[in-house]
Order: sequence, then structure tokens, then C-alpha cells
Amino acid sequence: MNKSLEKAHIIVLNGKNEGTKIECRFNPTEYRIQRSVTYSENASKLDSPEPQFNKSNPDILTMELFFDTTDDESDVRKYTDGIDSLLEIDGELHAPPACRFVWGGGIDFPAVVTNADKRFTRFLPNGIPVRARANVTFREYKTASYQKSSIKHESTDKMKVWTVTEGDTLWLIGQEEYGDPSHWRTIAEANDIENPRSLEPGTKLALPPL
Repeated sequence: MNKSLEKAHIIVLNGKNEGTKIECRFNPTEYRIQRSVTYSENASKLDSPEPQFNKSNPDILTMELFFDTTDDESDVRKYTDGIDSLLEIDGELHAPPACRFVWGGGIDFPAVVTNADKRFTRFLPNGIPVRARANVTFREYKTASYQKSSIKHESTDKMKVWTVTEGDTLWLIGQEEYGDPSHWRTIAEANDIENPRSLEPGTKLALPPL
């Protein structure tokens, strides 16, 4: 069964151009998604201290977009200018707008554009460009409200007590008890801990419910 070709496009999510659709003209031949997390070294006398999870980083989407208007001899910048607009400061937002890269049912990526490297390779006799390639970098975009609603923290509804053993850290305890290492602050505040890196084995910590 033949399926109609779905064109990739970019939709502006906010600002004065909210809802604007930027056509990609041609679908990309490939794209890359980079996912990473950040670790820091926990203070330890060991030669190889256990890495301490710090945070998850936003996904990075990169691709090359191809634009060609040779057939109608129009200025190809009518397409590349749309990409540039995603890097320009919006008067309503005081920052560049967020967007979504959409390609059928294959990818729907909310992001901000952090880089667009354009190369014009074909011109009319009067110098107007009719062919261009743009290497575009999208950085994953999630609002604070979305991130809070998508993270589910679980804990008991009663105060618990944790006895510190060798190698324990507030980050590890937060991950074990609440499913989120960032809750080390909850534990530190509940126990009046000023230096979260200094935990004595045998210490009993109160773990409050969220």
C-alpha cells in the first residue's frame, strides 16, 4: 500500500510567531539524538571513588537540512530565514522562541535551536542563492510545570529512620528512599546537616515523607 510522503517541519511554540510552521522543504536523510547524564566524584579516600549522579542533561538533536529552489528560481533564504528566526530574540519572550521539530509519527521533539550553520552552494546570475544546507542543533525543551508533572516521587507517609553505613551519601539515600537524588536537600534540612558530604557511619537520619 502506498503511503503519502510526510514532510518534516518546525512549529514555533511561543512568542509573537507562535503557531508559525517552518517547512523543511526536503526531509533530512538522517538525524542524531545525543543523551547524557552528569556525574561528579564523591569525596573519598578511595583510589577510585564511586561516581555520584548529579543530573540528567537535555537531549540534543542534530541534523542537516537541505533547501533548493532551483525549479522556480526563488530566493532559498525564504526557508533559511525561518531557521534563523528561531535564534533571534523575541520581543515578547526576551529570548529566542521554543519550537517543535515534527516528522510524521517518527519524531516530535520540543526544543530550542542553539546553532544553525548555513552553507549556500548555488546561485542565480544575479547572486540570489537557490540552494543551501543548514546544520541545525536542537536542545530539548521542557517547561518546569511539565517536568514536575512527569516525575513521580514515592515515599511512605510516615517518618523513617536511616542508619548511615560506610559509603552512604545523601544523594544515594535520596535515590533509594524517594527515587530522586535531588531530595538530598530534604534529608539535609530535616536533619540540620550543613555539610552533605560529611556523613559518619552509625548516624541515624530522619527521612520525612514528601
